[in-house]
Amino acid sequence: MENPAEFEEKIYSKERAAAILKEELRRDPGGGIAIGTATDPYQPAERLFRTTRGILETLAGFRGLRVSITTKSDLVARDLDVLQDIARGNGLQINMTITTLRTELARLLEPRAPRPDVRLAAVSAIARAGIPVAVFAMPVLPSITDDPKDLEAVARAAAEAGASHFAASVLFLMPSAQKAFLPFLEKEFPELAENYQRLYSRGAYLRGAYAEKIQRLARELREKYRLNASERKQRLDPFGPRDQLALFG
Repeated sequence: MENPAEFEEKIYSKERAAAILKEELRRDPGGGIAIGTATDPYQPAERLFRTTRGILETLAGFRGLRVSITTKSDLVARDLDVLQDIARGNGLQINMTITTLRTELARLLEPRAPRPDVRLAAVSAIARAGIPVAVFAMPVLPSITDDPKDLEAVARAAAEAGASHFAASVLFLMPSAQKAFLPFLEKEFPELAENYQRLYSRGAYLRGAYAEKIQRLARELREKYRLNASERKQRLDPFGPRDQLALFG
């Protein structure tokens, strides 16, 4: 995609996603399914097309899966009914991305994402529904969202909202992402652009003392706010469609 704006201007909906998933699951021996690792499953277009909703309804028809959903949208709370259905026969964890509680900064960094407080309200709703929910401060942007007080504010708010886990990791920048992100920095944070070019000149991932400092801080915040629980590891039934349960009754 040569023009980064096309990501927002050209919207594609996978109309048969739920049906294809059902066919694949009936052939697959089961296992883990991670939704939202490549792109957010709750894009604004989801309100119209309900593609993710259809996928979740398909997953609710099976048992014995471990499912995780990562998003930065409060729209996930719309699907609490089907998420509770999934949780009754599968392992399920929701991961909400919140990189900062500063509304103006969040609006600048994520102009089309819901405000941090709106996302925290969704975290609270999910937790009250009995579904494990984590808050991800990802990515941590050097010199922008990495202030220890700011990251602690996110962790504290996550705990107050009922989250069970907290994690943070430093921004990684693939060459394709740099083409969009570095011009953004030059416009909004010109004093940081040169430093970012230097930091990411040798690869997409930052390693060494800085990354270790962020991971150490994340561990300390998990301990302080009791956000150590990861995905619930309950014993699962053997994988299969729910409509086969009667065969074993």
